[in-house]
Amino acid sequence: MQTVVDERAARSPWSIRKTVILVAALFGLGISTYLTIAHYDTHVVLACAENGVINCGKVTTSAESKVFGIPVAVLGLAFFIAMVALSVPPAWRARTIRVAQIRLASAIIGIGFVFYLVYSELFTIRAICLWCSAVHVLTFVLFVTIVTGWDEATDAVAYED
Repeated sequence: MQTVVDERAARSPWSIRKTVILVAALFGLGISTYLTIAHYDTHVVLACAENGVINCGKVTTSAESKVFGIPVAVLGLAFFIAMVALSVPPAWRARTIRVAQIRLASAIIGIGFVFYLVYSELFTIRAICLWCSAVHVLTFVLFVTIVTGWDEATDAVAYED
């Protein structure tokens, strides 16, 4: 089994794309942490208007706020912990394509989940949570940035022949 590595790509500088992915993942981690704390601590009230269509309390306490008994906030927290771990410099320097594949698969699962949650907010709950929307936007940014940067993400990895 022979391993081929493009040394030029391995030395490529840190890119804007990698920075966007890491920053989006960190912001998502922060918001998801806040939503998880608010879910479990009844003394924490979400800073969000609760009138009409914008109603974070209605969204975060709805039946759709849990999937298989797991709070959506906890799922978001797990997603963003993983995305941060997959987006730090050592992960980008990994000499295996597996890290890039896991990052891509996570982004695809994340955006699929966002579609489900947005549908639920609009058509089932009939309310929008601004914090949740921020998480949805960040997940979309991660998805687009990761998918459109697939070539860059795999340039410096080792390929098994």
